[in-house]
Amino acid sequence: MVQNTVKADSLYLRILSHNIRYATSAPSKNERPWAERCPLILRQFKYHTRFVDAPCGRSSQSASFICLQEVLHSQLNDLMIGLNGLPKVQHTDETHKIPDGPIWAHVGVAREDGETKGEYNPIIYHKQAFQLLDFRTKWLSPTPNQPSKGWDAGSPRILTVAVFECLRSRQRIVACNTHLDNEGAVARKKSIPIILETIQQLRSEWASANNTEPLVFLAGDFNSFPTQEAYLDIAKSRLLADVLEHVPKEERYGDEITFTGFVPDTDEDKDEIGRIDFVWIGPVERIRPFESGNQNRPVPTWDVLGYAVLPNVFDDGVFCSDHRCLASDVLLRGS
Repeated sequence: MVQNTVKADSLYLRILSHNIRYATSAPSKNERPWAERCPLILRQFKYHTRFVDAPCGRSSQSASFICLQEVLHSQLNDLMIGLNGLPKVQHTDETHKIPDGPIWAHVGVAREDGETKGEYNPIIYHKQAFQLLDFRTKWLSPTPNQPSKGWDAGSPRILTVAVFECLRSRQRIVACNTHLDNEGAVARKKSIPIILETIQQLRSEWASANNTEPLVFLAGDFNSFPTQEAYLDIAKSRLLADVLEHVPKEERYGDEITFTGFVPDTDEDKDEIGRIDFVWIGPVERIRPFESGNQNRPVPTWDVLGYAVLPNVFDDGVFCSDHRCLASDVLLRGS
């Protein structure tokens, strides 16, 4: 753990990323309905952000982002109501407005129509810690500015990207969340340049007065093992680095596998089980290694503090999802 002097404009940040499994009307073997899984996921998020999201008046600020995949409109509504401690309201359609606040807000649209139809990749953020400056959706297809499906993909896929400013330190962060296609290898590979170009564009547009571009993170379900093209293309871009790779193995918490399926000890889904969910940070040249000591830098940098893969099932045998949640702890160190 980095213990050296932390400047007042630094930000301790926990990035949670979780594919929560869409609320299907035909659950697979050992999968419980969303009504049973939702409270488990809510308790997970509340517990793992309880002491992270500190009031902005503290001498050193802490905050968190929650990046989700496979979220239907009704599920996002349930989660935002639960996170904000609001009374549960039943809705029968997708036209109602999802609550934002008083504590947590979100950005993101559904992938089918750019509004409410289909799955979201929302970014949920703490309203007392961040101001939203910009927000965009890119479809991972040859026509990224309109709802569309790309190449050999089985479904439309999107990148949710937003620019936030920390209300206390005024540092900016480009936050990104995506879910690559599970069927199309071509679509996964061709999606990476769209993601990287969008990140570079937003960082350039939101550079500070002295032309310092903001730091960035990218979270999501990439449906790609670390040995496969989508992962390798991001890694070799030298824009982003996998948080796990910056934390020594003996300092990581939990399992390595992120997709377990609902029956992990059988042959079901055995070819898909593995590490396919990632949190990336960048740019690479502004990442300080784990326990690197105090070094003065003229621009904001990332200090990597920790990495965890959280459990998705406990003694009762009920899986909150077929994926495990990732928790990446970093320090956005001020200049």
